Amino acid sequence: MRTSDEAILADLTGILKDLTDWEYSGPITRETRFFADLGFESIDAVVLGEAIEAHYRQRFPYAEFLAELGERQARDIQLGEVVEFLRRHLNGAAAPGRVEGRA
Repeated sequence: MRTSDEAILADLTGILKDLTDWEYSGPITRETRFFADLGFESIDAVVLGEAIEAHYRQRFPYAEFLAELGERQARDIQLGEVVEFLRRHLNGAAAPGRVEGRA
């Protein structure tokens, strides 16, 4: 069974709402940014990765995903990038070493 972008975004929204230090009240979309919109700090991005793995009950190469974003000097992370990353891995179409683009 393939997981849709909409389902993954809904899962991420629920995960974010469960984080105790999170106080964002605006709409959550694919364009929502970790740092500028949600007020994340670096550790929050790591905590989110752990929460994602707990939710899906599987490991993802999330640290590598964040490292690759850093290598391309991304100043912020949009939830849509996380959705695409998760879709590739949940649907078994992950291309090693790829962060950008769609599967």
